[in-house]
Amino acid sequence: MDELAYSINRTAKALGVGRSTIYKLIKTGQVDALKIGTRTLITTESIRRLTQTQA
Repeated sequence: MDELAYSINRTAKALGVGRSTIYKLIKTGQVDALKIGTRTLITTESIRRLTQTQA
């Protein structure tokens, strides 16, 4: 089964940006975030959408 969401750190590393950039993307609605307990996770679908629109 493929992963449905990634942590902030893993998303930042995969995109080659800093954590603060990921938080900005969440705030502006460019990526979808899930809050599970204390963890914030970014959906893989929203990461795909972001990378496709930026290409």
